[in-house]
Amino acid sequence: MFDTLYECFWSDSLWLPVGLTWADLEDKEGRVYAKASNLYVTLPYALAFLLIRYLFERWIATPLAVSAGIKQRVYLKAEENSILEFYYTTQCRNPAQVDIDGLSKKSSLSTRQVERWFRRRRRQDRPGVLKKFTEARLLRSAFVSVCICDYSDINSNFIVSQQLSQYWYYILEMSFYGCLLFSVAFDVKRKDFKEQIIHHLATLVLLSFSWCANYIRVGTLVMLIHDASDVFLESAKLFNYAKWEKTCKTLFVLFAIVFMVTRLIIFPFWLIHCTWVYPVLYYPAFFGYYFFNTMLVVLLCLHIFWAYLILRMIRKFMFGTVSLL
Repeated sequence: MFDTLYECFWSDSLWLPVGLTWADLEDKEGRVYAKASNLYVTLPYALAFLLIRYLFERWIATPLAVSAGIKQRVYLKAEENSILEFYYTTQCRNPAQVDIDGLSKKSSLSTRQVERWFRRRRRQDRPGVLKKFTEARLLRSAFVSVCICDYSDINSNFIVSQQLSQYWYYILEMSFYGCLLFSVAFDVKRKDFKEQIIHHLATLVLLSFSWCANYIRVGTLVMLIHDASDVFLESAKLFNYAKWEKTCKTLFVLFAIVFMVTRLIIFPFWLIHCTWVYPVLYYPAFFGYYFFNTMLVVLLCLHIFWAYLILRMIRKFMFGTVSLL
């Protein structure tokens, strides 16, 4: 049964245009093509990124934050209480008055003591500025030079051998997003947490599929567009935490401009246009064509959502202080 499912999943007609088979993507005549087995290394690389991140945050980011005047605020810890702790972790972090009265009787504490305990317990879980500073994802994989002369050619020829630079770009990007998924358990939970998870999963699926099906050209362009604005956002966060307001605002405006241009103009009107229009000029539409474009549209919807949040932030800091996610 497993063999049957495996054969159905990797069916030629499912992922490749009519007339092409996986045999066409086998190494021959000195050409090396993408293979699914090439991506197995991303798991240990993602774990390596976690280790690098831990060392970076501890030995570089934290001293840098301290030198910038950022300190971890110390709060009074809530006293150990198994009854209140169980309620806090399983029921509610901010109980109603009726629940407080019930917990007061169970724990043999006054209602005021119970309220104080929950207040201090919430403060313990509240991430400080120092933690946010060290978590800024400014440590990115290095960009590789990508030379594409004609956008309309990105899907016209599926039989294109891979370049070593493209291989490492894919591996580093997928390992990085894998690291982000692994670290959600202990990262600061932000307002767009669910959207971030969807984005990371969609990106990993897109990268994996584009690599296995040899859509490497367009996959590389998608990664490049997504990376272009991130450096400005992460830099703006760092300066925001360090209270460098003017620098933060300048960088955030640059981020907003680059984000809007790359993700709301270039991405839909050039990349998605090319992946949607040009392939059917050479091959009949197939499942992989619809699947790939659907995932691109999912990313576009997330871009529109984030663009809305960005515009809200711009409106806020024009009339007050910046409060980045």
